[in-house]
Amino acid sequence: MFMIGKSIHRRDFLRGAGASLALPFLDAMVPAGLRGGTTTRIDDPTRLVAVEEVHGVAGCNEWGHEQQLFAPHTTGSGFEIHPDSCLAPLAEWRDTMTIVSNTDVRMAEAFSAEEIGGDHFRSTVAFLTQSHPKQTQGSDIFAGTSLDQLHAHRFGGDTALPSLQLSIENLNQSGGCWYNYHCAYTDSVSWASPTDPLPTIQDPRVAFDLLFGAGGTDEERAVRRRTNASILDWVREEVAALKRELGARDRIEMERYLDNVREVERRIQKVEAFNTSGEAREIPEAPAGVPDSFREHMEIMFDLQVMALQTDMTKVITFKTGRDASNRIFPESGSDRAFHPASHHGGKEEAILEFNKISRYRLGLMSYFLEKLDATMEGDRSLLDKTAIIWGSPMGDANLHNHRRCPLLLFGGANGALPGNLHLKAPDGTPMANAFLSLLQGIGHTDMKQFGDSTGEFALRYDTPSVTEAAGRGGL
Repeated sequence: MFMIGKSIHRRDFLRGAGASLALPFLDAMVPAGLRGGTTTRIDDPTRLVAVEEVHGVAGCNEWGHEQQLFAPHTTGSGFEIHPDSCLAPLAEWRDTMTIVSNTDVRMAEAFSAEEIGGDHFRSTVAFLTQSHPKQTQGSDIFAGTSLDQLHAHRFGGDTALPSLQLSIENLNQSGGCWYNYHCAYTDSVSWASPTDPLPTIQDPRVAFDLLFGAGGTDEERAVRRRTNASILDWVREEVAALKRELGARDRIEMERYLDNVREVERRIQKVEAFNTSGEAREIPEAPAGVPDSFREHMEIMFDLQVMALQTDMTKVITFKTGRDASNRIFPESGSDRAFHPASHHGGKEEAILEFNKISRYRLGLMSYFLEKLDATMEGDRSLLDKTAIIWGSPMGDANLHNHRRCPLLLFGGANGALPGNLHLKAPDGTPMANAFLSLLQGIGHTDMKQFGDSTGEFALRYDTPSVTEAAGRGGL
């Protein structure tokens, strides 16, 4: 195809018996007449990844804020990250990081006496919808359309998966949820419409098979796993035929991509082998493809997200990294406290610092994802340059279950919409929805005037004053 002047279509797959392998971006996908120019591919819409952290972080209570455990005291590009801050493990990525501090998620608060106490069961649904859920245990659930789905509706129609929803912890809360809230509110961070929550995938094997069509039937998948065969074995002839038609640089890129696919597959197979060996598991109720190690699980899921974006299988991903009220312990953090109890630190300084160990550990794992995106090139730019990444929580001070001064970070270049290396402090009372509205406008939703409970725009750069900034320059 390359040699005779034709181009490979971006949506082409290599297909074998019950398997399909999407391709990364190759020079051969650029129309022949455009090759050799300064731009190696036609820009496509900005990718969007949203990562939800439950329970806020230690720097969101009064004392933690004074100690700069999250937001620095300095704003603009000259901000300083305190050595004890949960941002410290990400200091090397400050050039691609925008800190947005002091925004509220008031749609997760109680609006009536009957709702008091149900903060854990409103938080997740409110994060990306910035809407208040209807209190119900019945089928008449109602919230809002989440921002990832707005992006998928507009830009995901030409991809195999309009969006991909992943999670780390088991979200199936048998026995129902408390305070008269449907479990969908707790389990689903993505909402295709106010009445349509989207399920998440916890098992890396399920996500891998979804991305690579690994076996068209249960029997085919079972055979491949019993023989320890690779998805690449099923498309070997197609891969060989394609390589013969590619130029030297594309062949190198294909080899790198295939090596990554096989490495992730090996890691999943290794996890499955251990979890079905009869050895005692730390998470015995989890599927066989789920590692007991939180770090390993996060890294495999990040690898899968990078490949999903690299092959343009999807442009939109949400990732729920925890479950509200989880009692999981993270030994690698240096703390032996369970997650939920640790977040209820009682305002005691020593207990806040203990919770901060967990916050630093969990947020620090984002570095792995950023490094992988930065190392994955599409033409002359990296996936990190072309992606907008949201990391945040709908809770602020988890000890009080409040939703004020919630942590929010933005990463990536977003095709130029995010300059990075900024700390933007919002005026008191600013909805997080204002920052989301500006982000959406910057990544292609130029006609959007309202999102959730937004009261105006919140500029994500200094050269364009926000509504609130123009009114009083408060905090910026």
